[in-house]
Amino acid sequence: MSVRHFLSLMDLSSDELRALIVRGIELKQMRQRGETYAPFPHKTLAMVFEKSSTRTRVSFEAGMAQFGGHALFLSPRDSQLGRGEPIPDTARVLSSMVDCIMIRTFAHETIEEFARYSRVPVINGLTDRFHPCQLLADMQTWFEQRGDIAGHRVTWIGDGNNMCHSYINAAMLLDFKLSIACPRGYDPDPALLDAAGEHAQIIRDTKAAASGADLVVTDVWASMGQEQEQAGRELAFKNYQVDAEIMKQANPDALFMHCLPAHRGEEVSAEVIDGPQSVVWAEAENRLHAQKALLEKLITA
Repeated sequence: MSVRHFLSLMDLSSDELRALIVRGIELKQMRQRGETYAPFPHKTLAMVFEKSSTRTRVSFEAGMAQFGGHALFLSPRDSQLGRGEPIPDTARVLSSMVDCIMIRTFAHETIEEFARYSRVPVINGLTDRFHPCQLLADMQTWFEQRGDIAGHRVTWIGDGNNMCHSYINAAMLLDFKLSIACPRGYDPDPALLDAAGEHAQIIRDTKAAASGADLVVTDVWASMGQEQEQAGRELAFKNYQVDAEIMKQANPDALFMHCLPAHRGEEVSAEVIDGPQSVVWAEAENRLHAQKALLEKLITA
C-alpha cells in the first residue's frame, strides 16, 4: 500500500476531510468524558522544526502521548539537517526509525522533497505556502459551533499567505464562498485562485468583503521570516484590521477566528479577539483533537 502524506488539504477528498473533522470532534468528546484510547503503543512521531512553534509542538506531542505513543522533537541544532545533510538522506534514515514525521519549515519544496524519500507518512506542520493542520482545527471549530460549512460565506482579511492559501483549498473541498480582502502586492497565488473558480474572489474593500460573512478570519501581517518587512507591512495593511466596524458588516452571529499568536491593535482589535464572537481559544485547542484524527488516519492507513 502506498504511503499517504498530508502536505496540503488537497491530499484529501471532500469526504475524507469531512470525516476527519467529525472524527476530531469524536476524539475530543472521548477525552472530555475521560475515556482512554491508546491505539499507538510503541509508535513514534518525529517532529522536525525549522520554524518555532507553541501550538504545533504541544498539540502533536500531547496527541501522541494520549494515543499511547511517543514524539521526538528535532530542531536544526538537534539534527544533521541543520549541518547541511541532504534532505533525501535524512528522509531515508528518519523514516526507517519512526512511524510518522511532522515537519514545520519554510520552503514548501523542502517538505515535498522529504515526502518523496520517506517510507512513512509526512505531515505539513506549516510551510510558507500552506498550513493545512490549522485548517483542520478551524473547520472542526466551525462544525462544532454551526454545523457543515457548505454554502456559507467566509471572509479572509490580511495577507495572501499560507493560511489564505489553505482557506482557498478548504473552500474548494467544503463548498463555501471565500472573499479575500488584501492590499495590492499581497495577493494569494493566482494559480490557486484560478483553480478555486467561483469558490474564492478578491475584494479589496474590507467592509465589502465582510458584508454578509458567517466567518471572519485574519492572521498577523508579518509571518515568521518576514520580520524585516514589519514596518512596510504595517503601512500596507493599516486599513486591514478586523475591528468592531468590520464585524458589524458580517452577519450578527458571525464567528471570528485567528490561528494565533495575535498582535492586538494590528491585524485585530482587542475588542474583537476578546469579544463574544471570537472562538480563537476553542480553535487553538482543536489543533490537538484535529491532529489526533489526522495521525490516526495516516498511521493506521
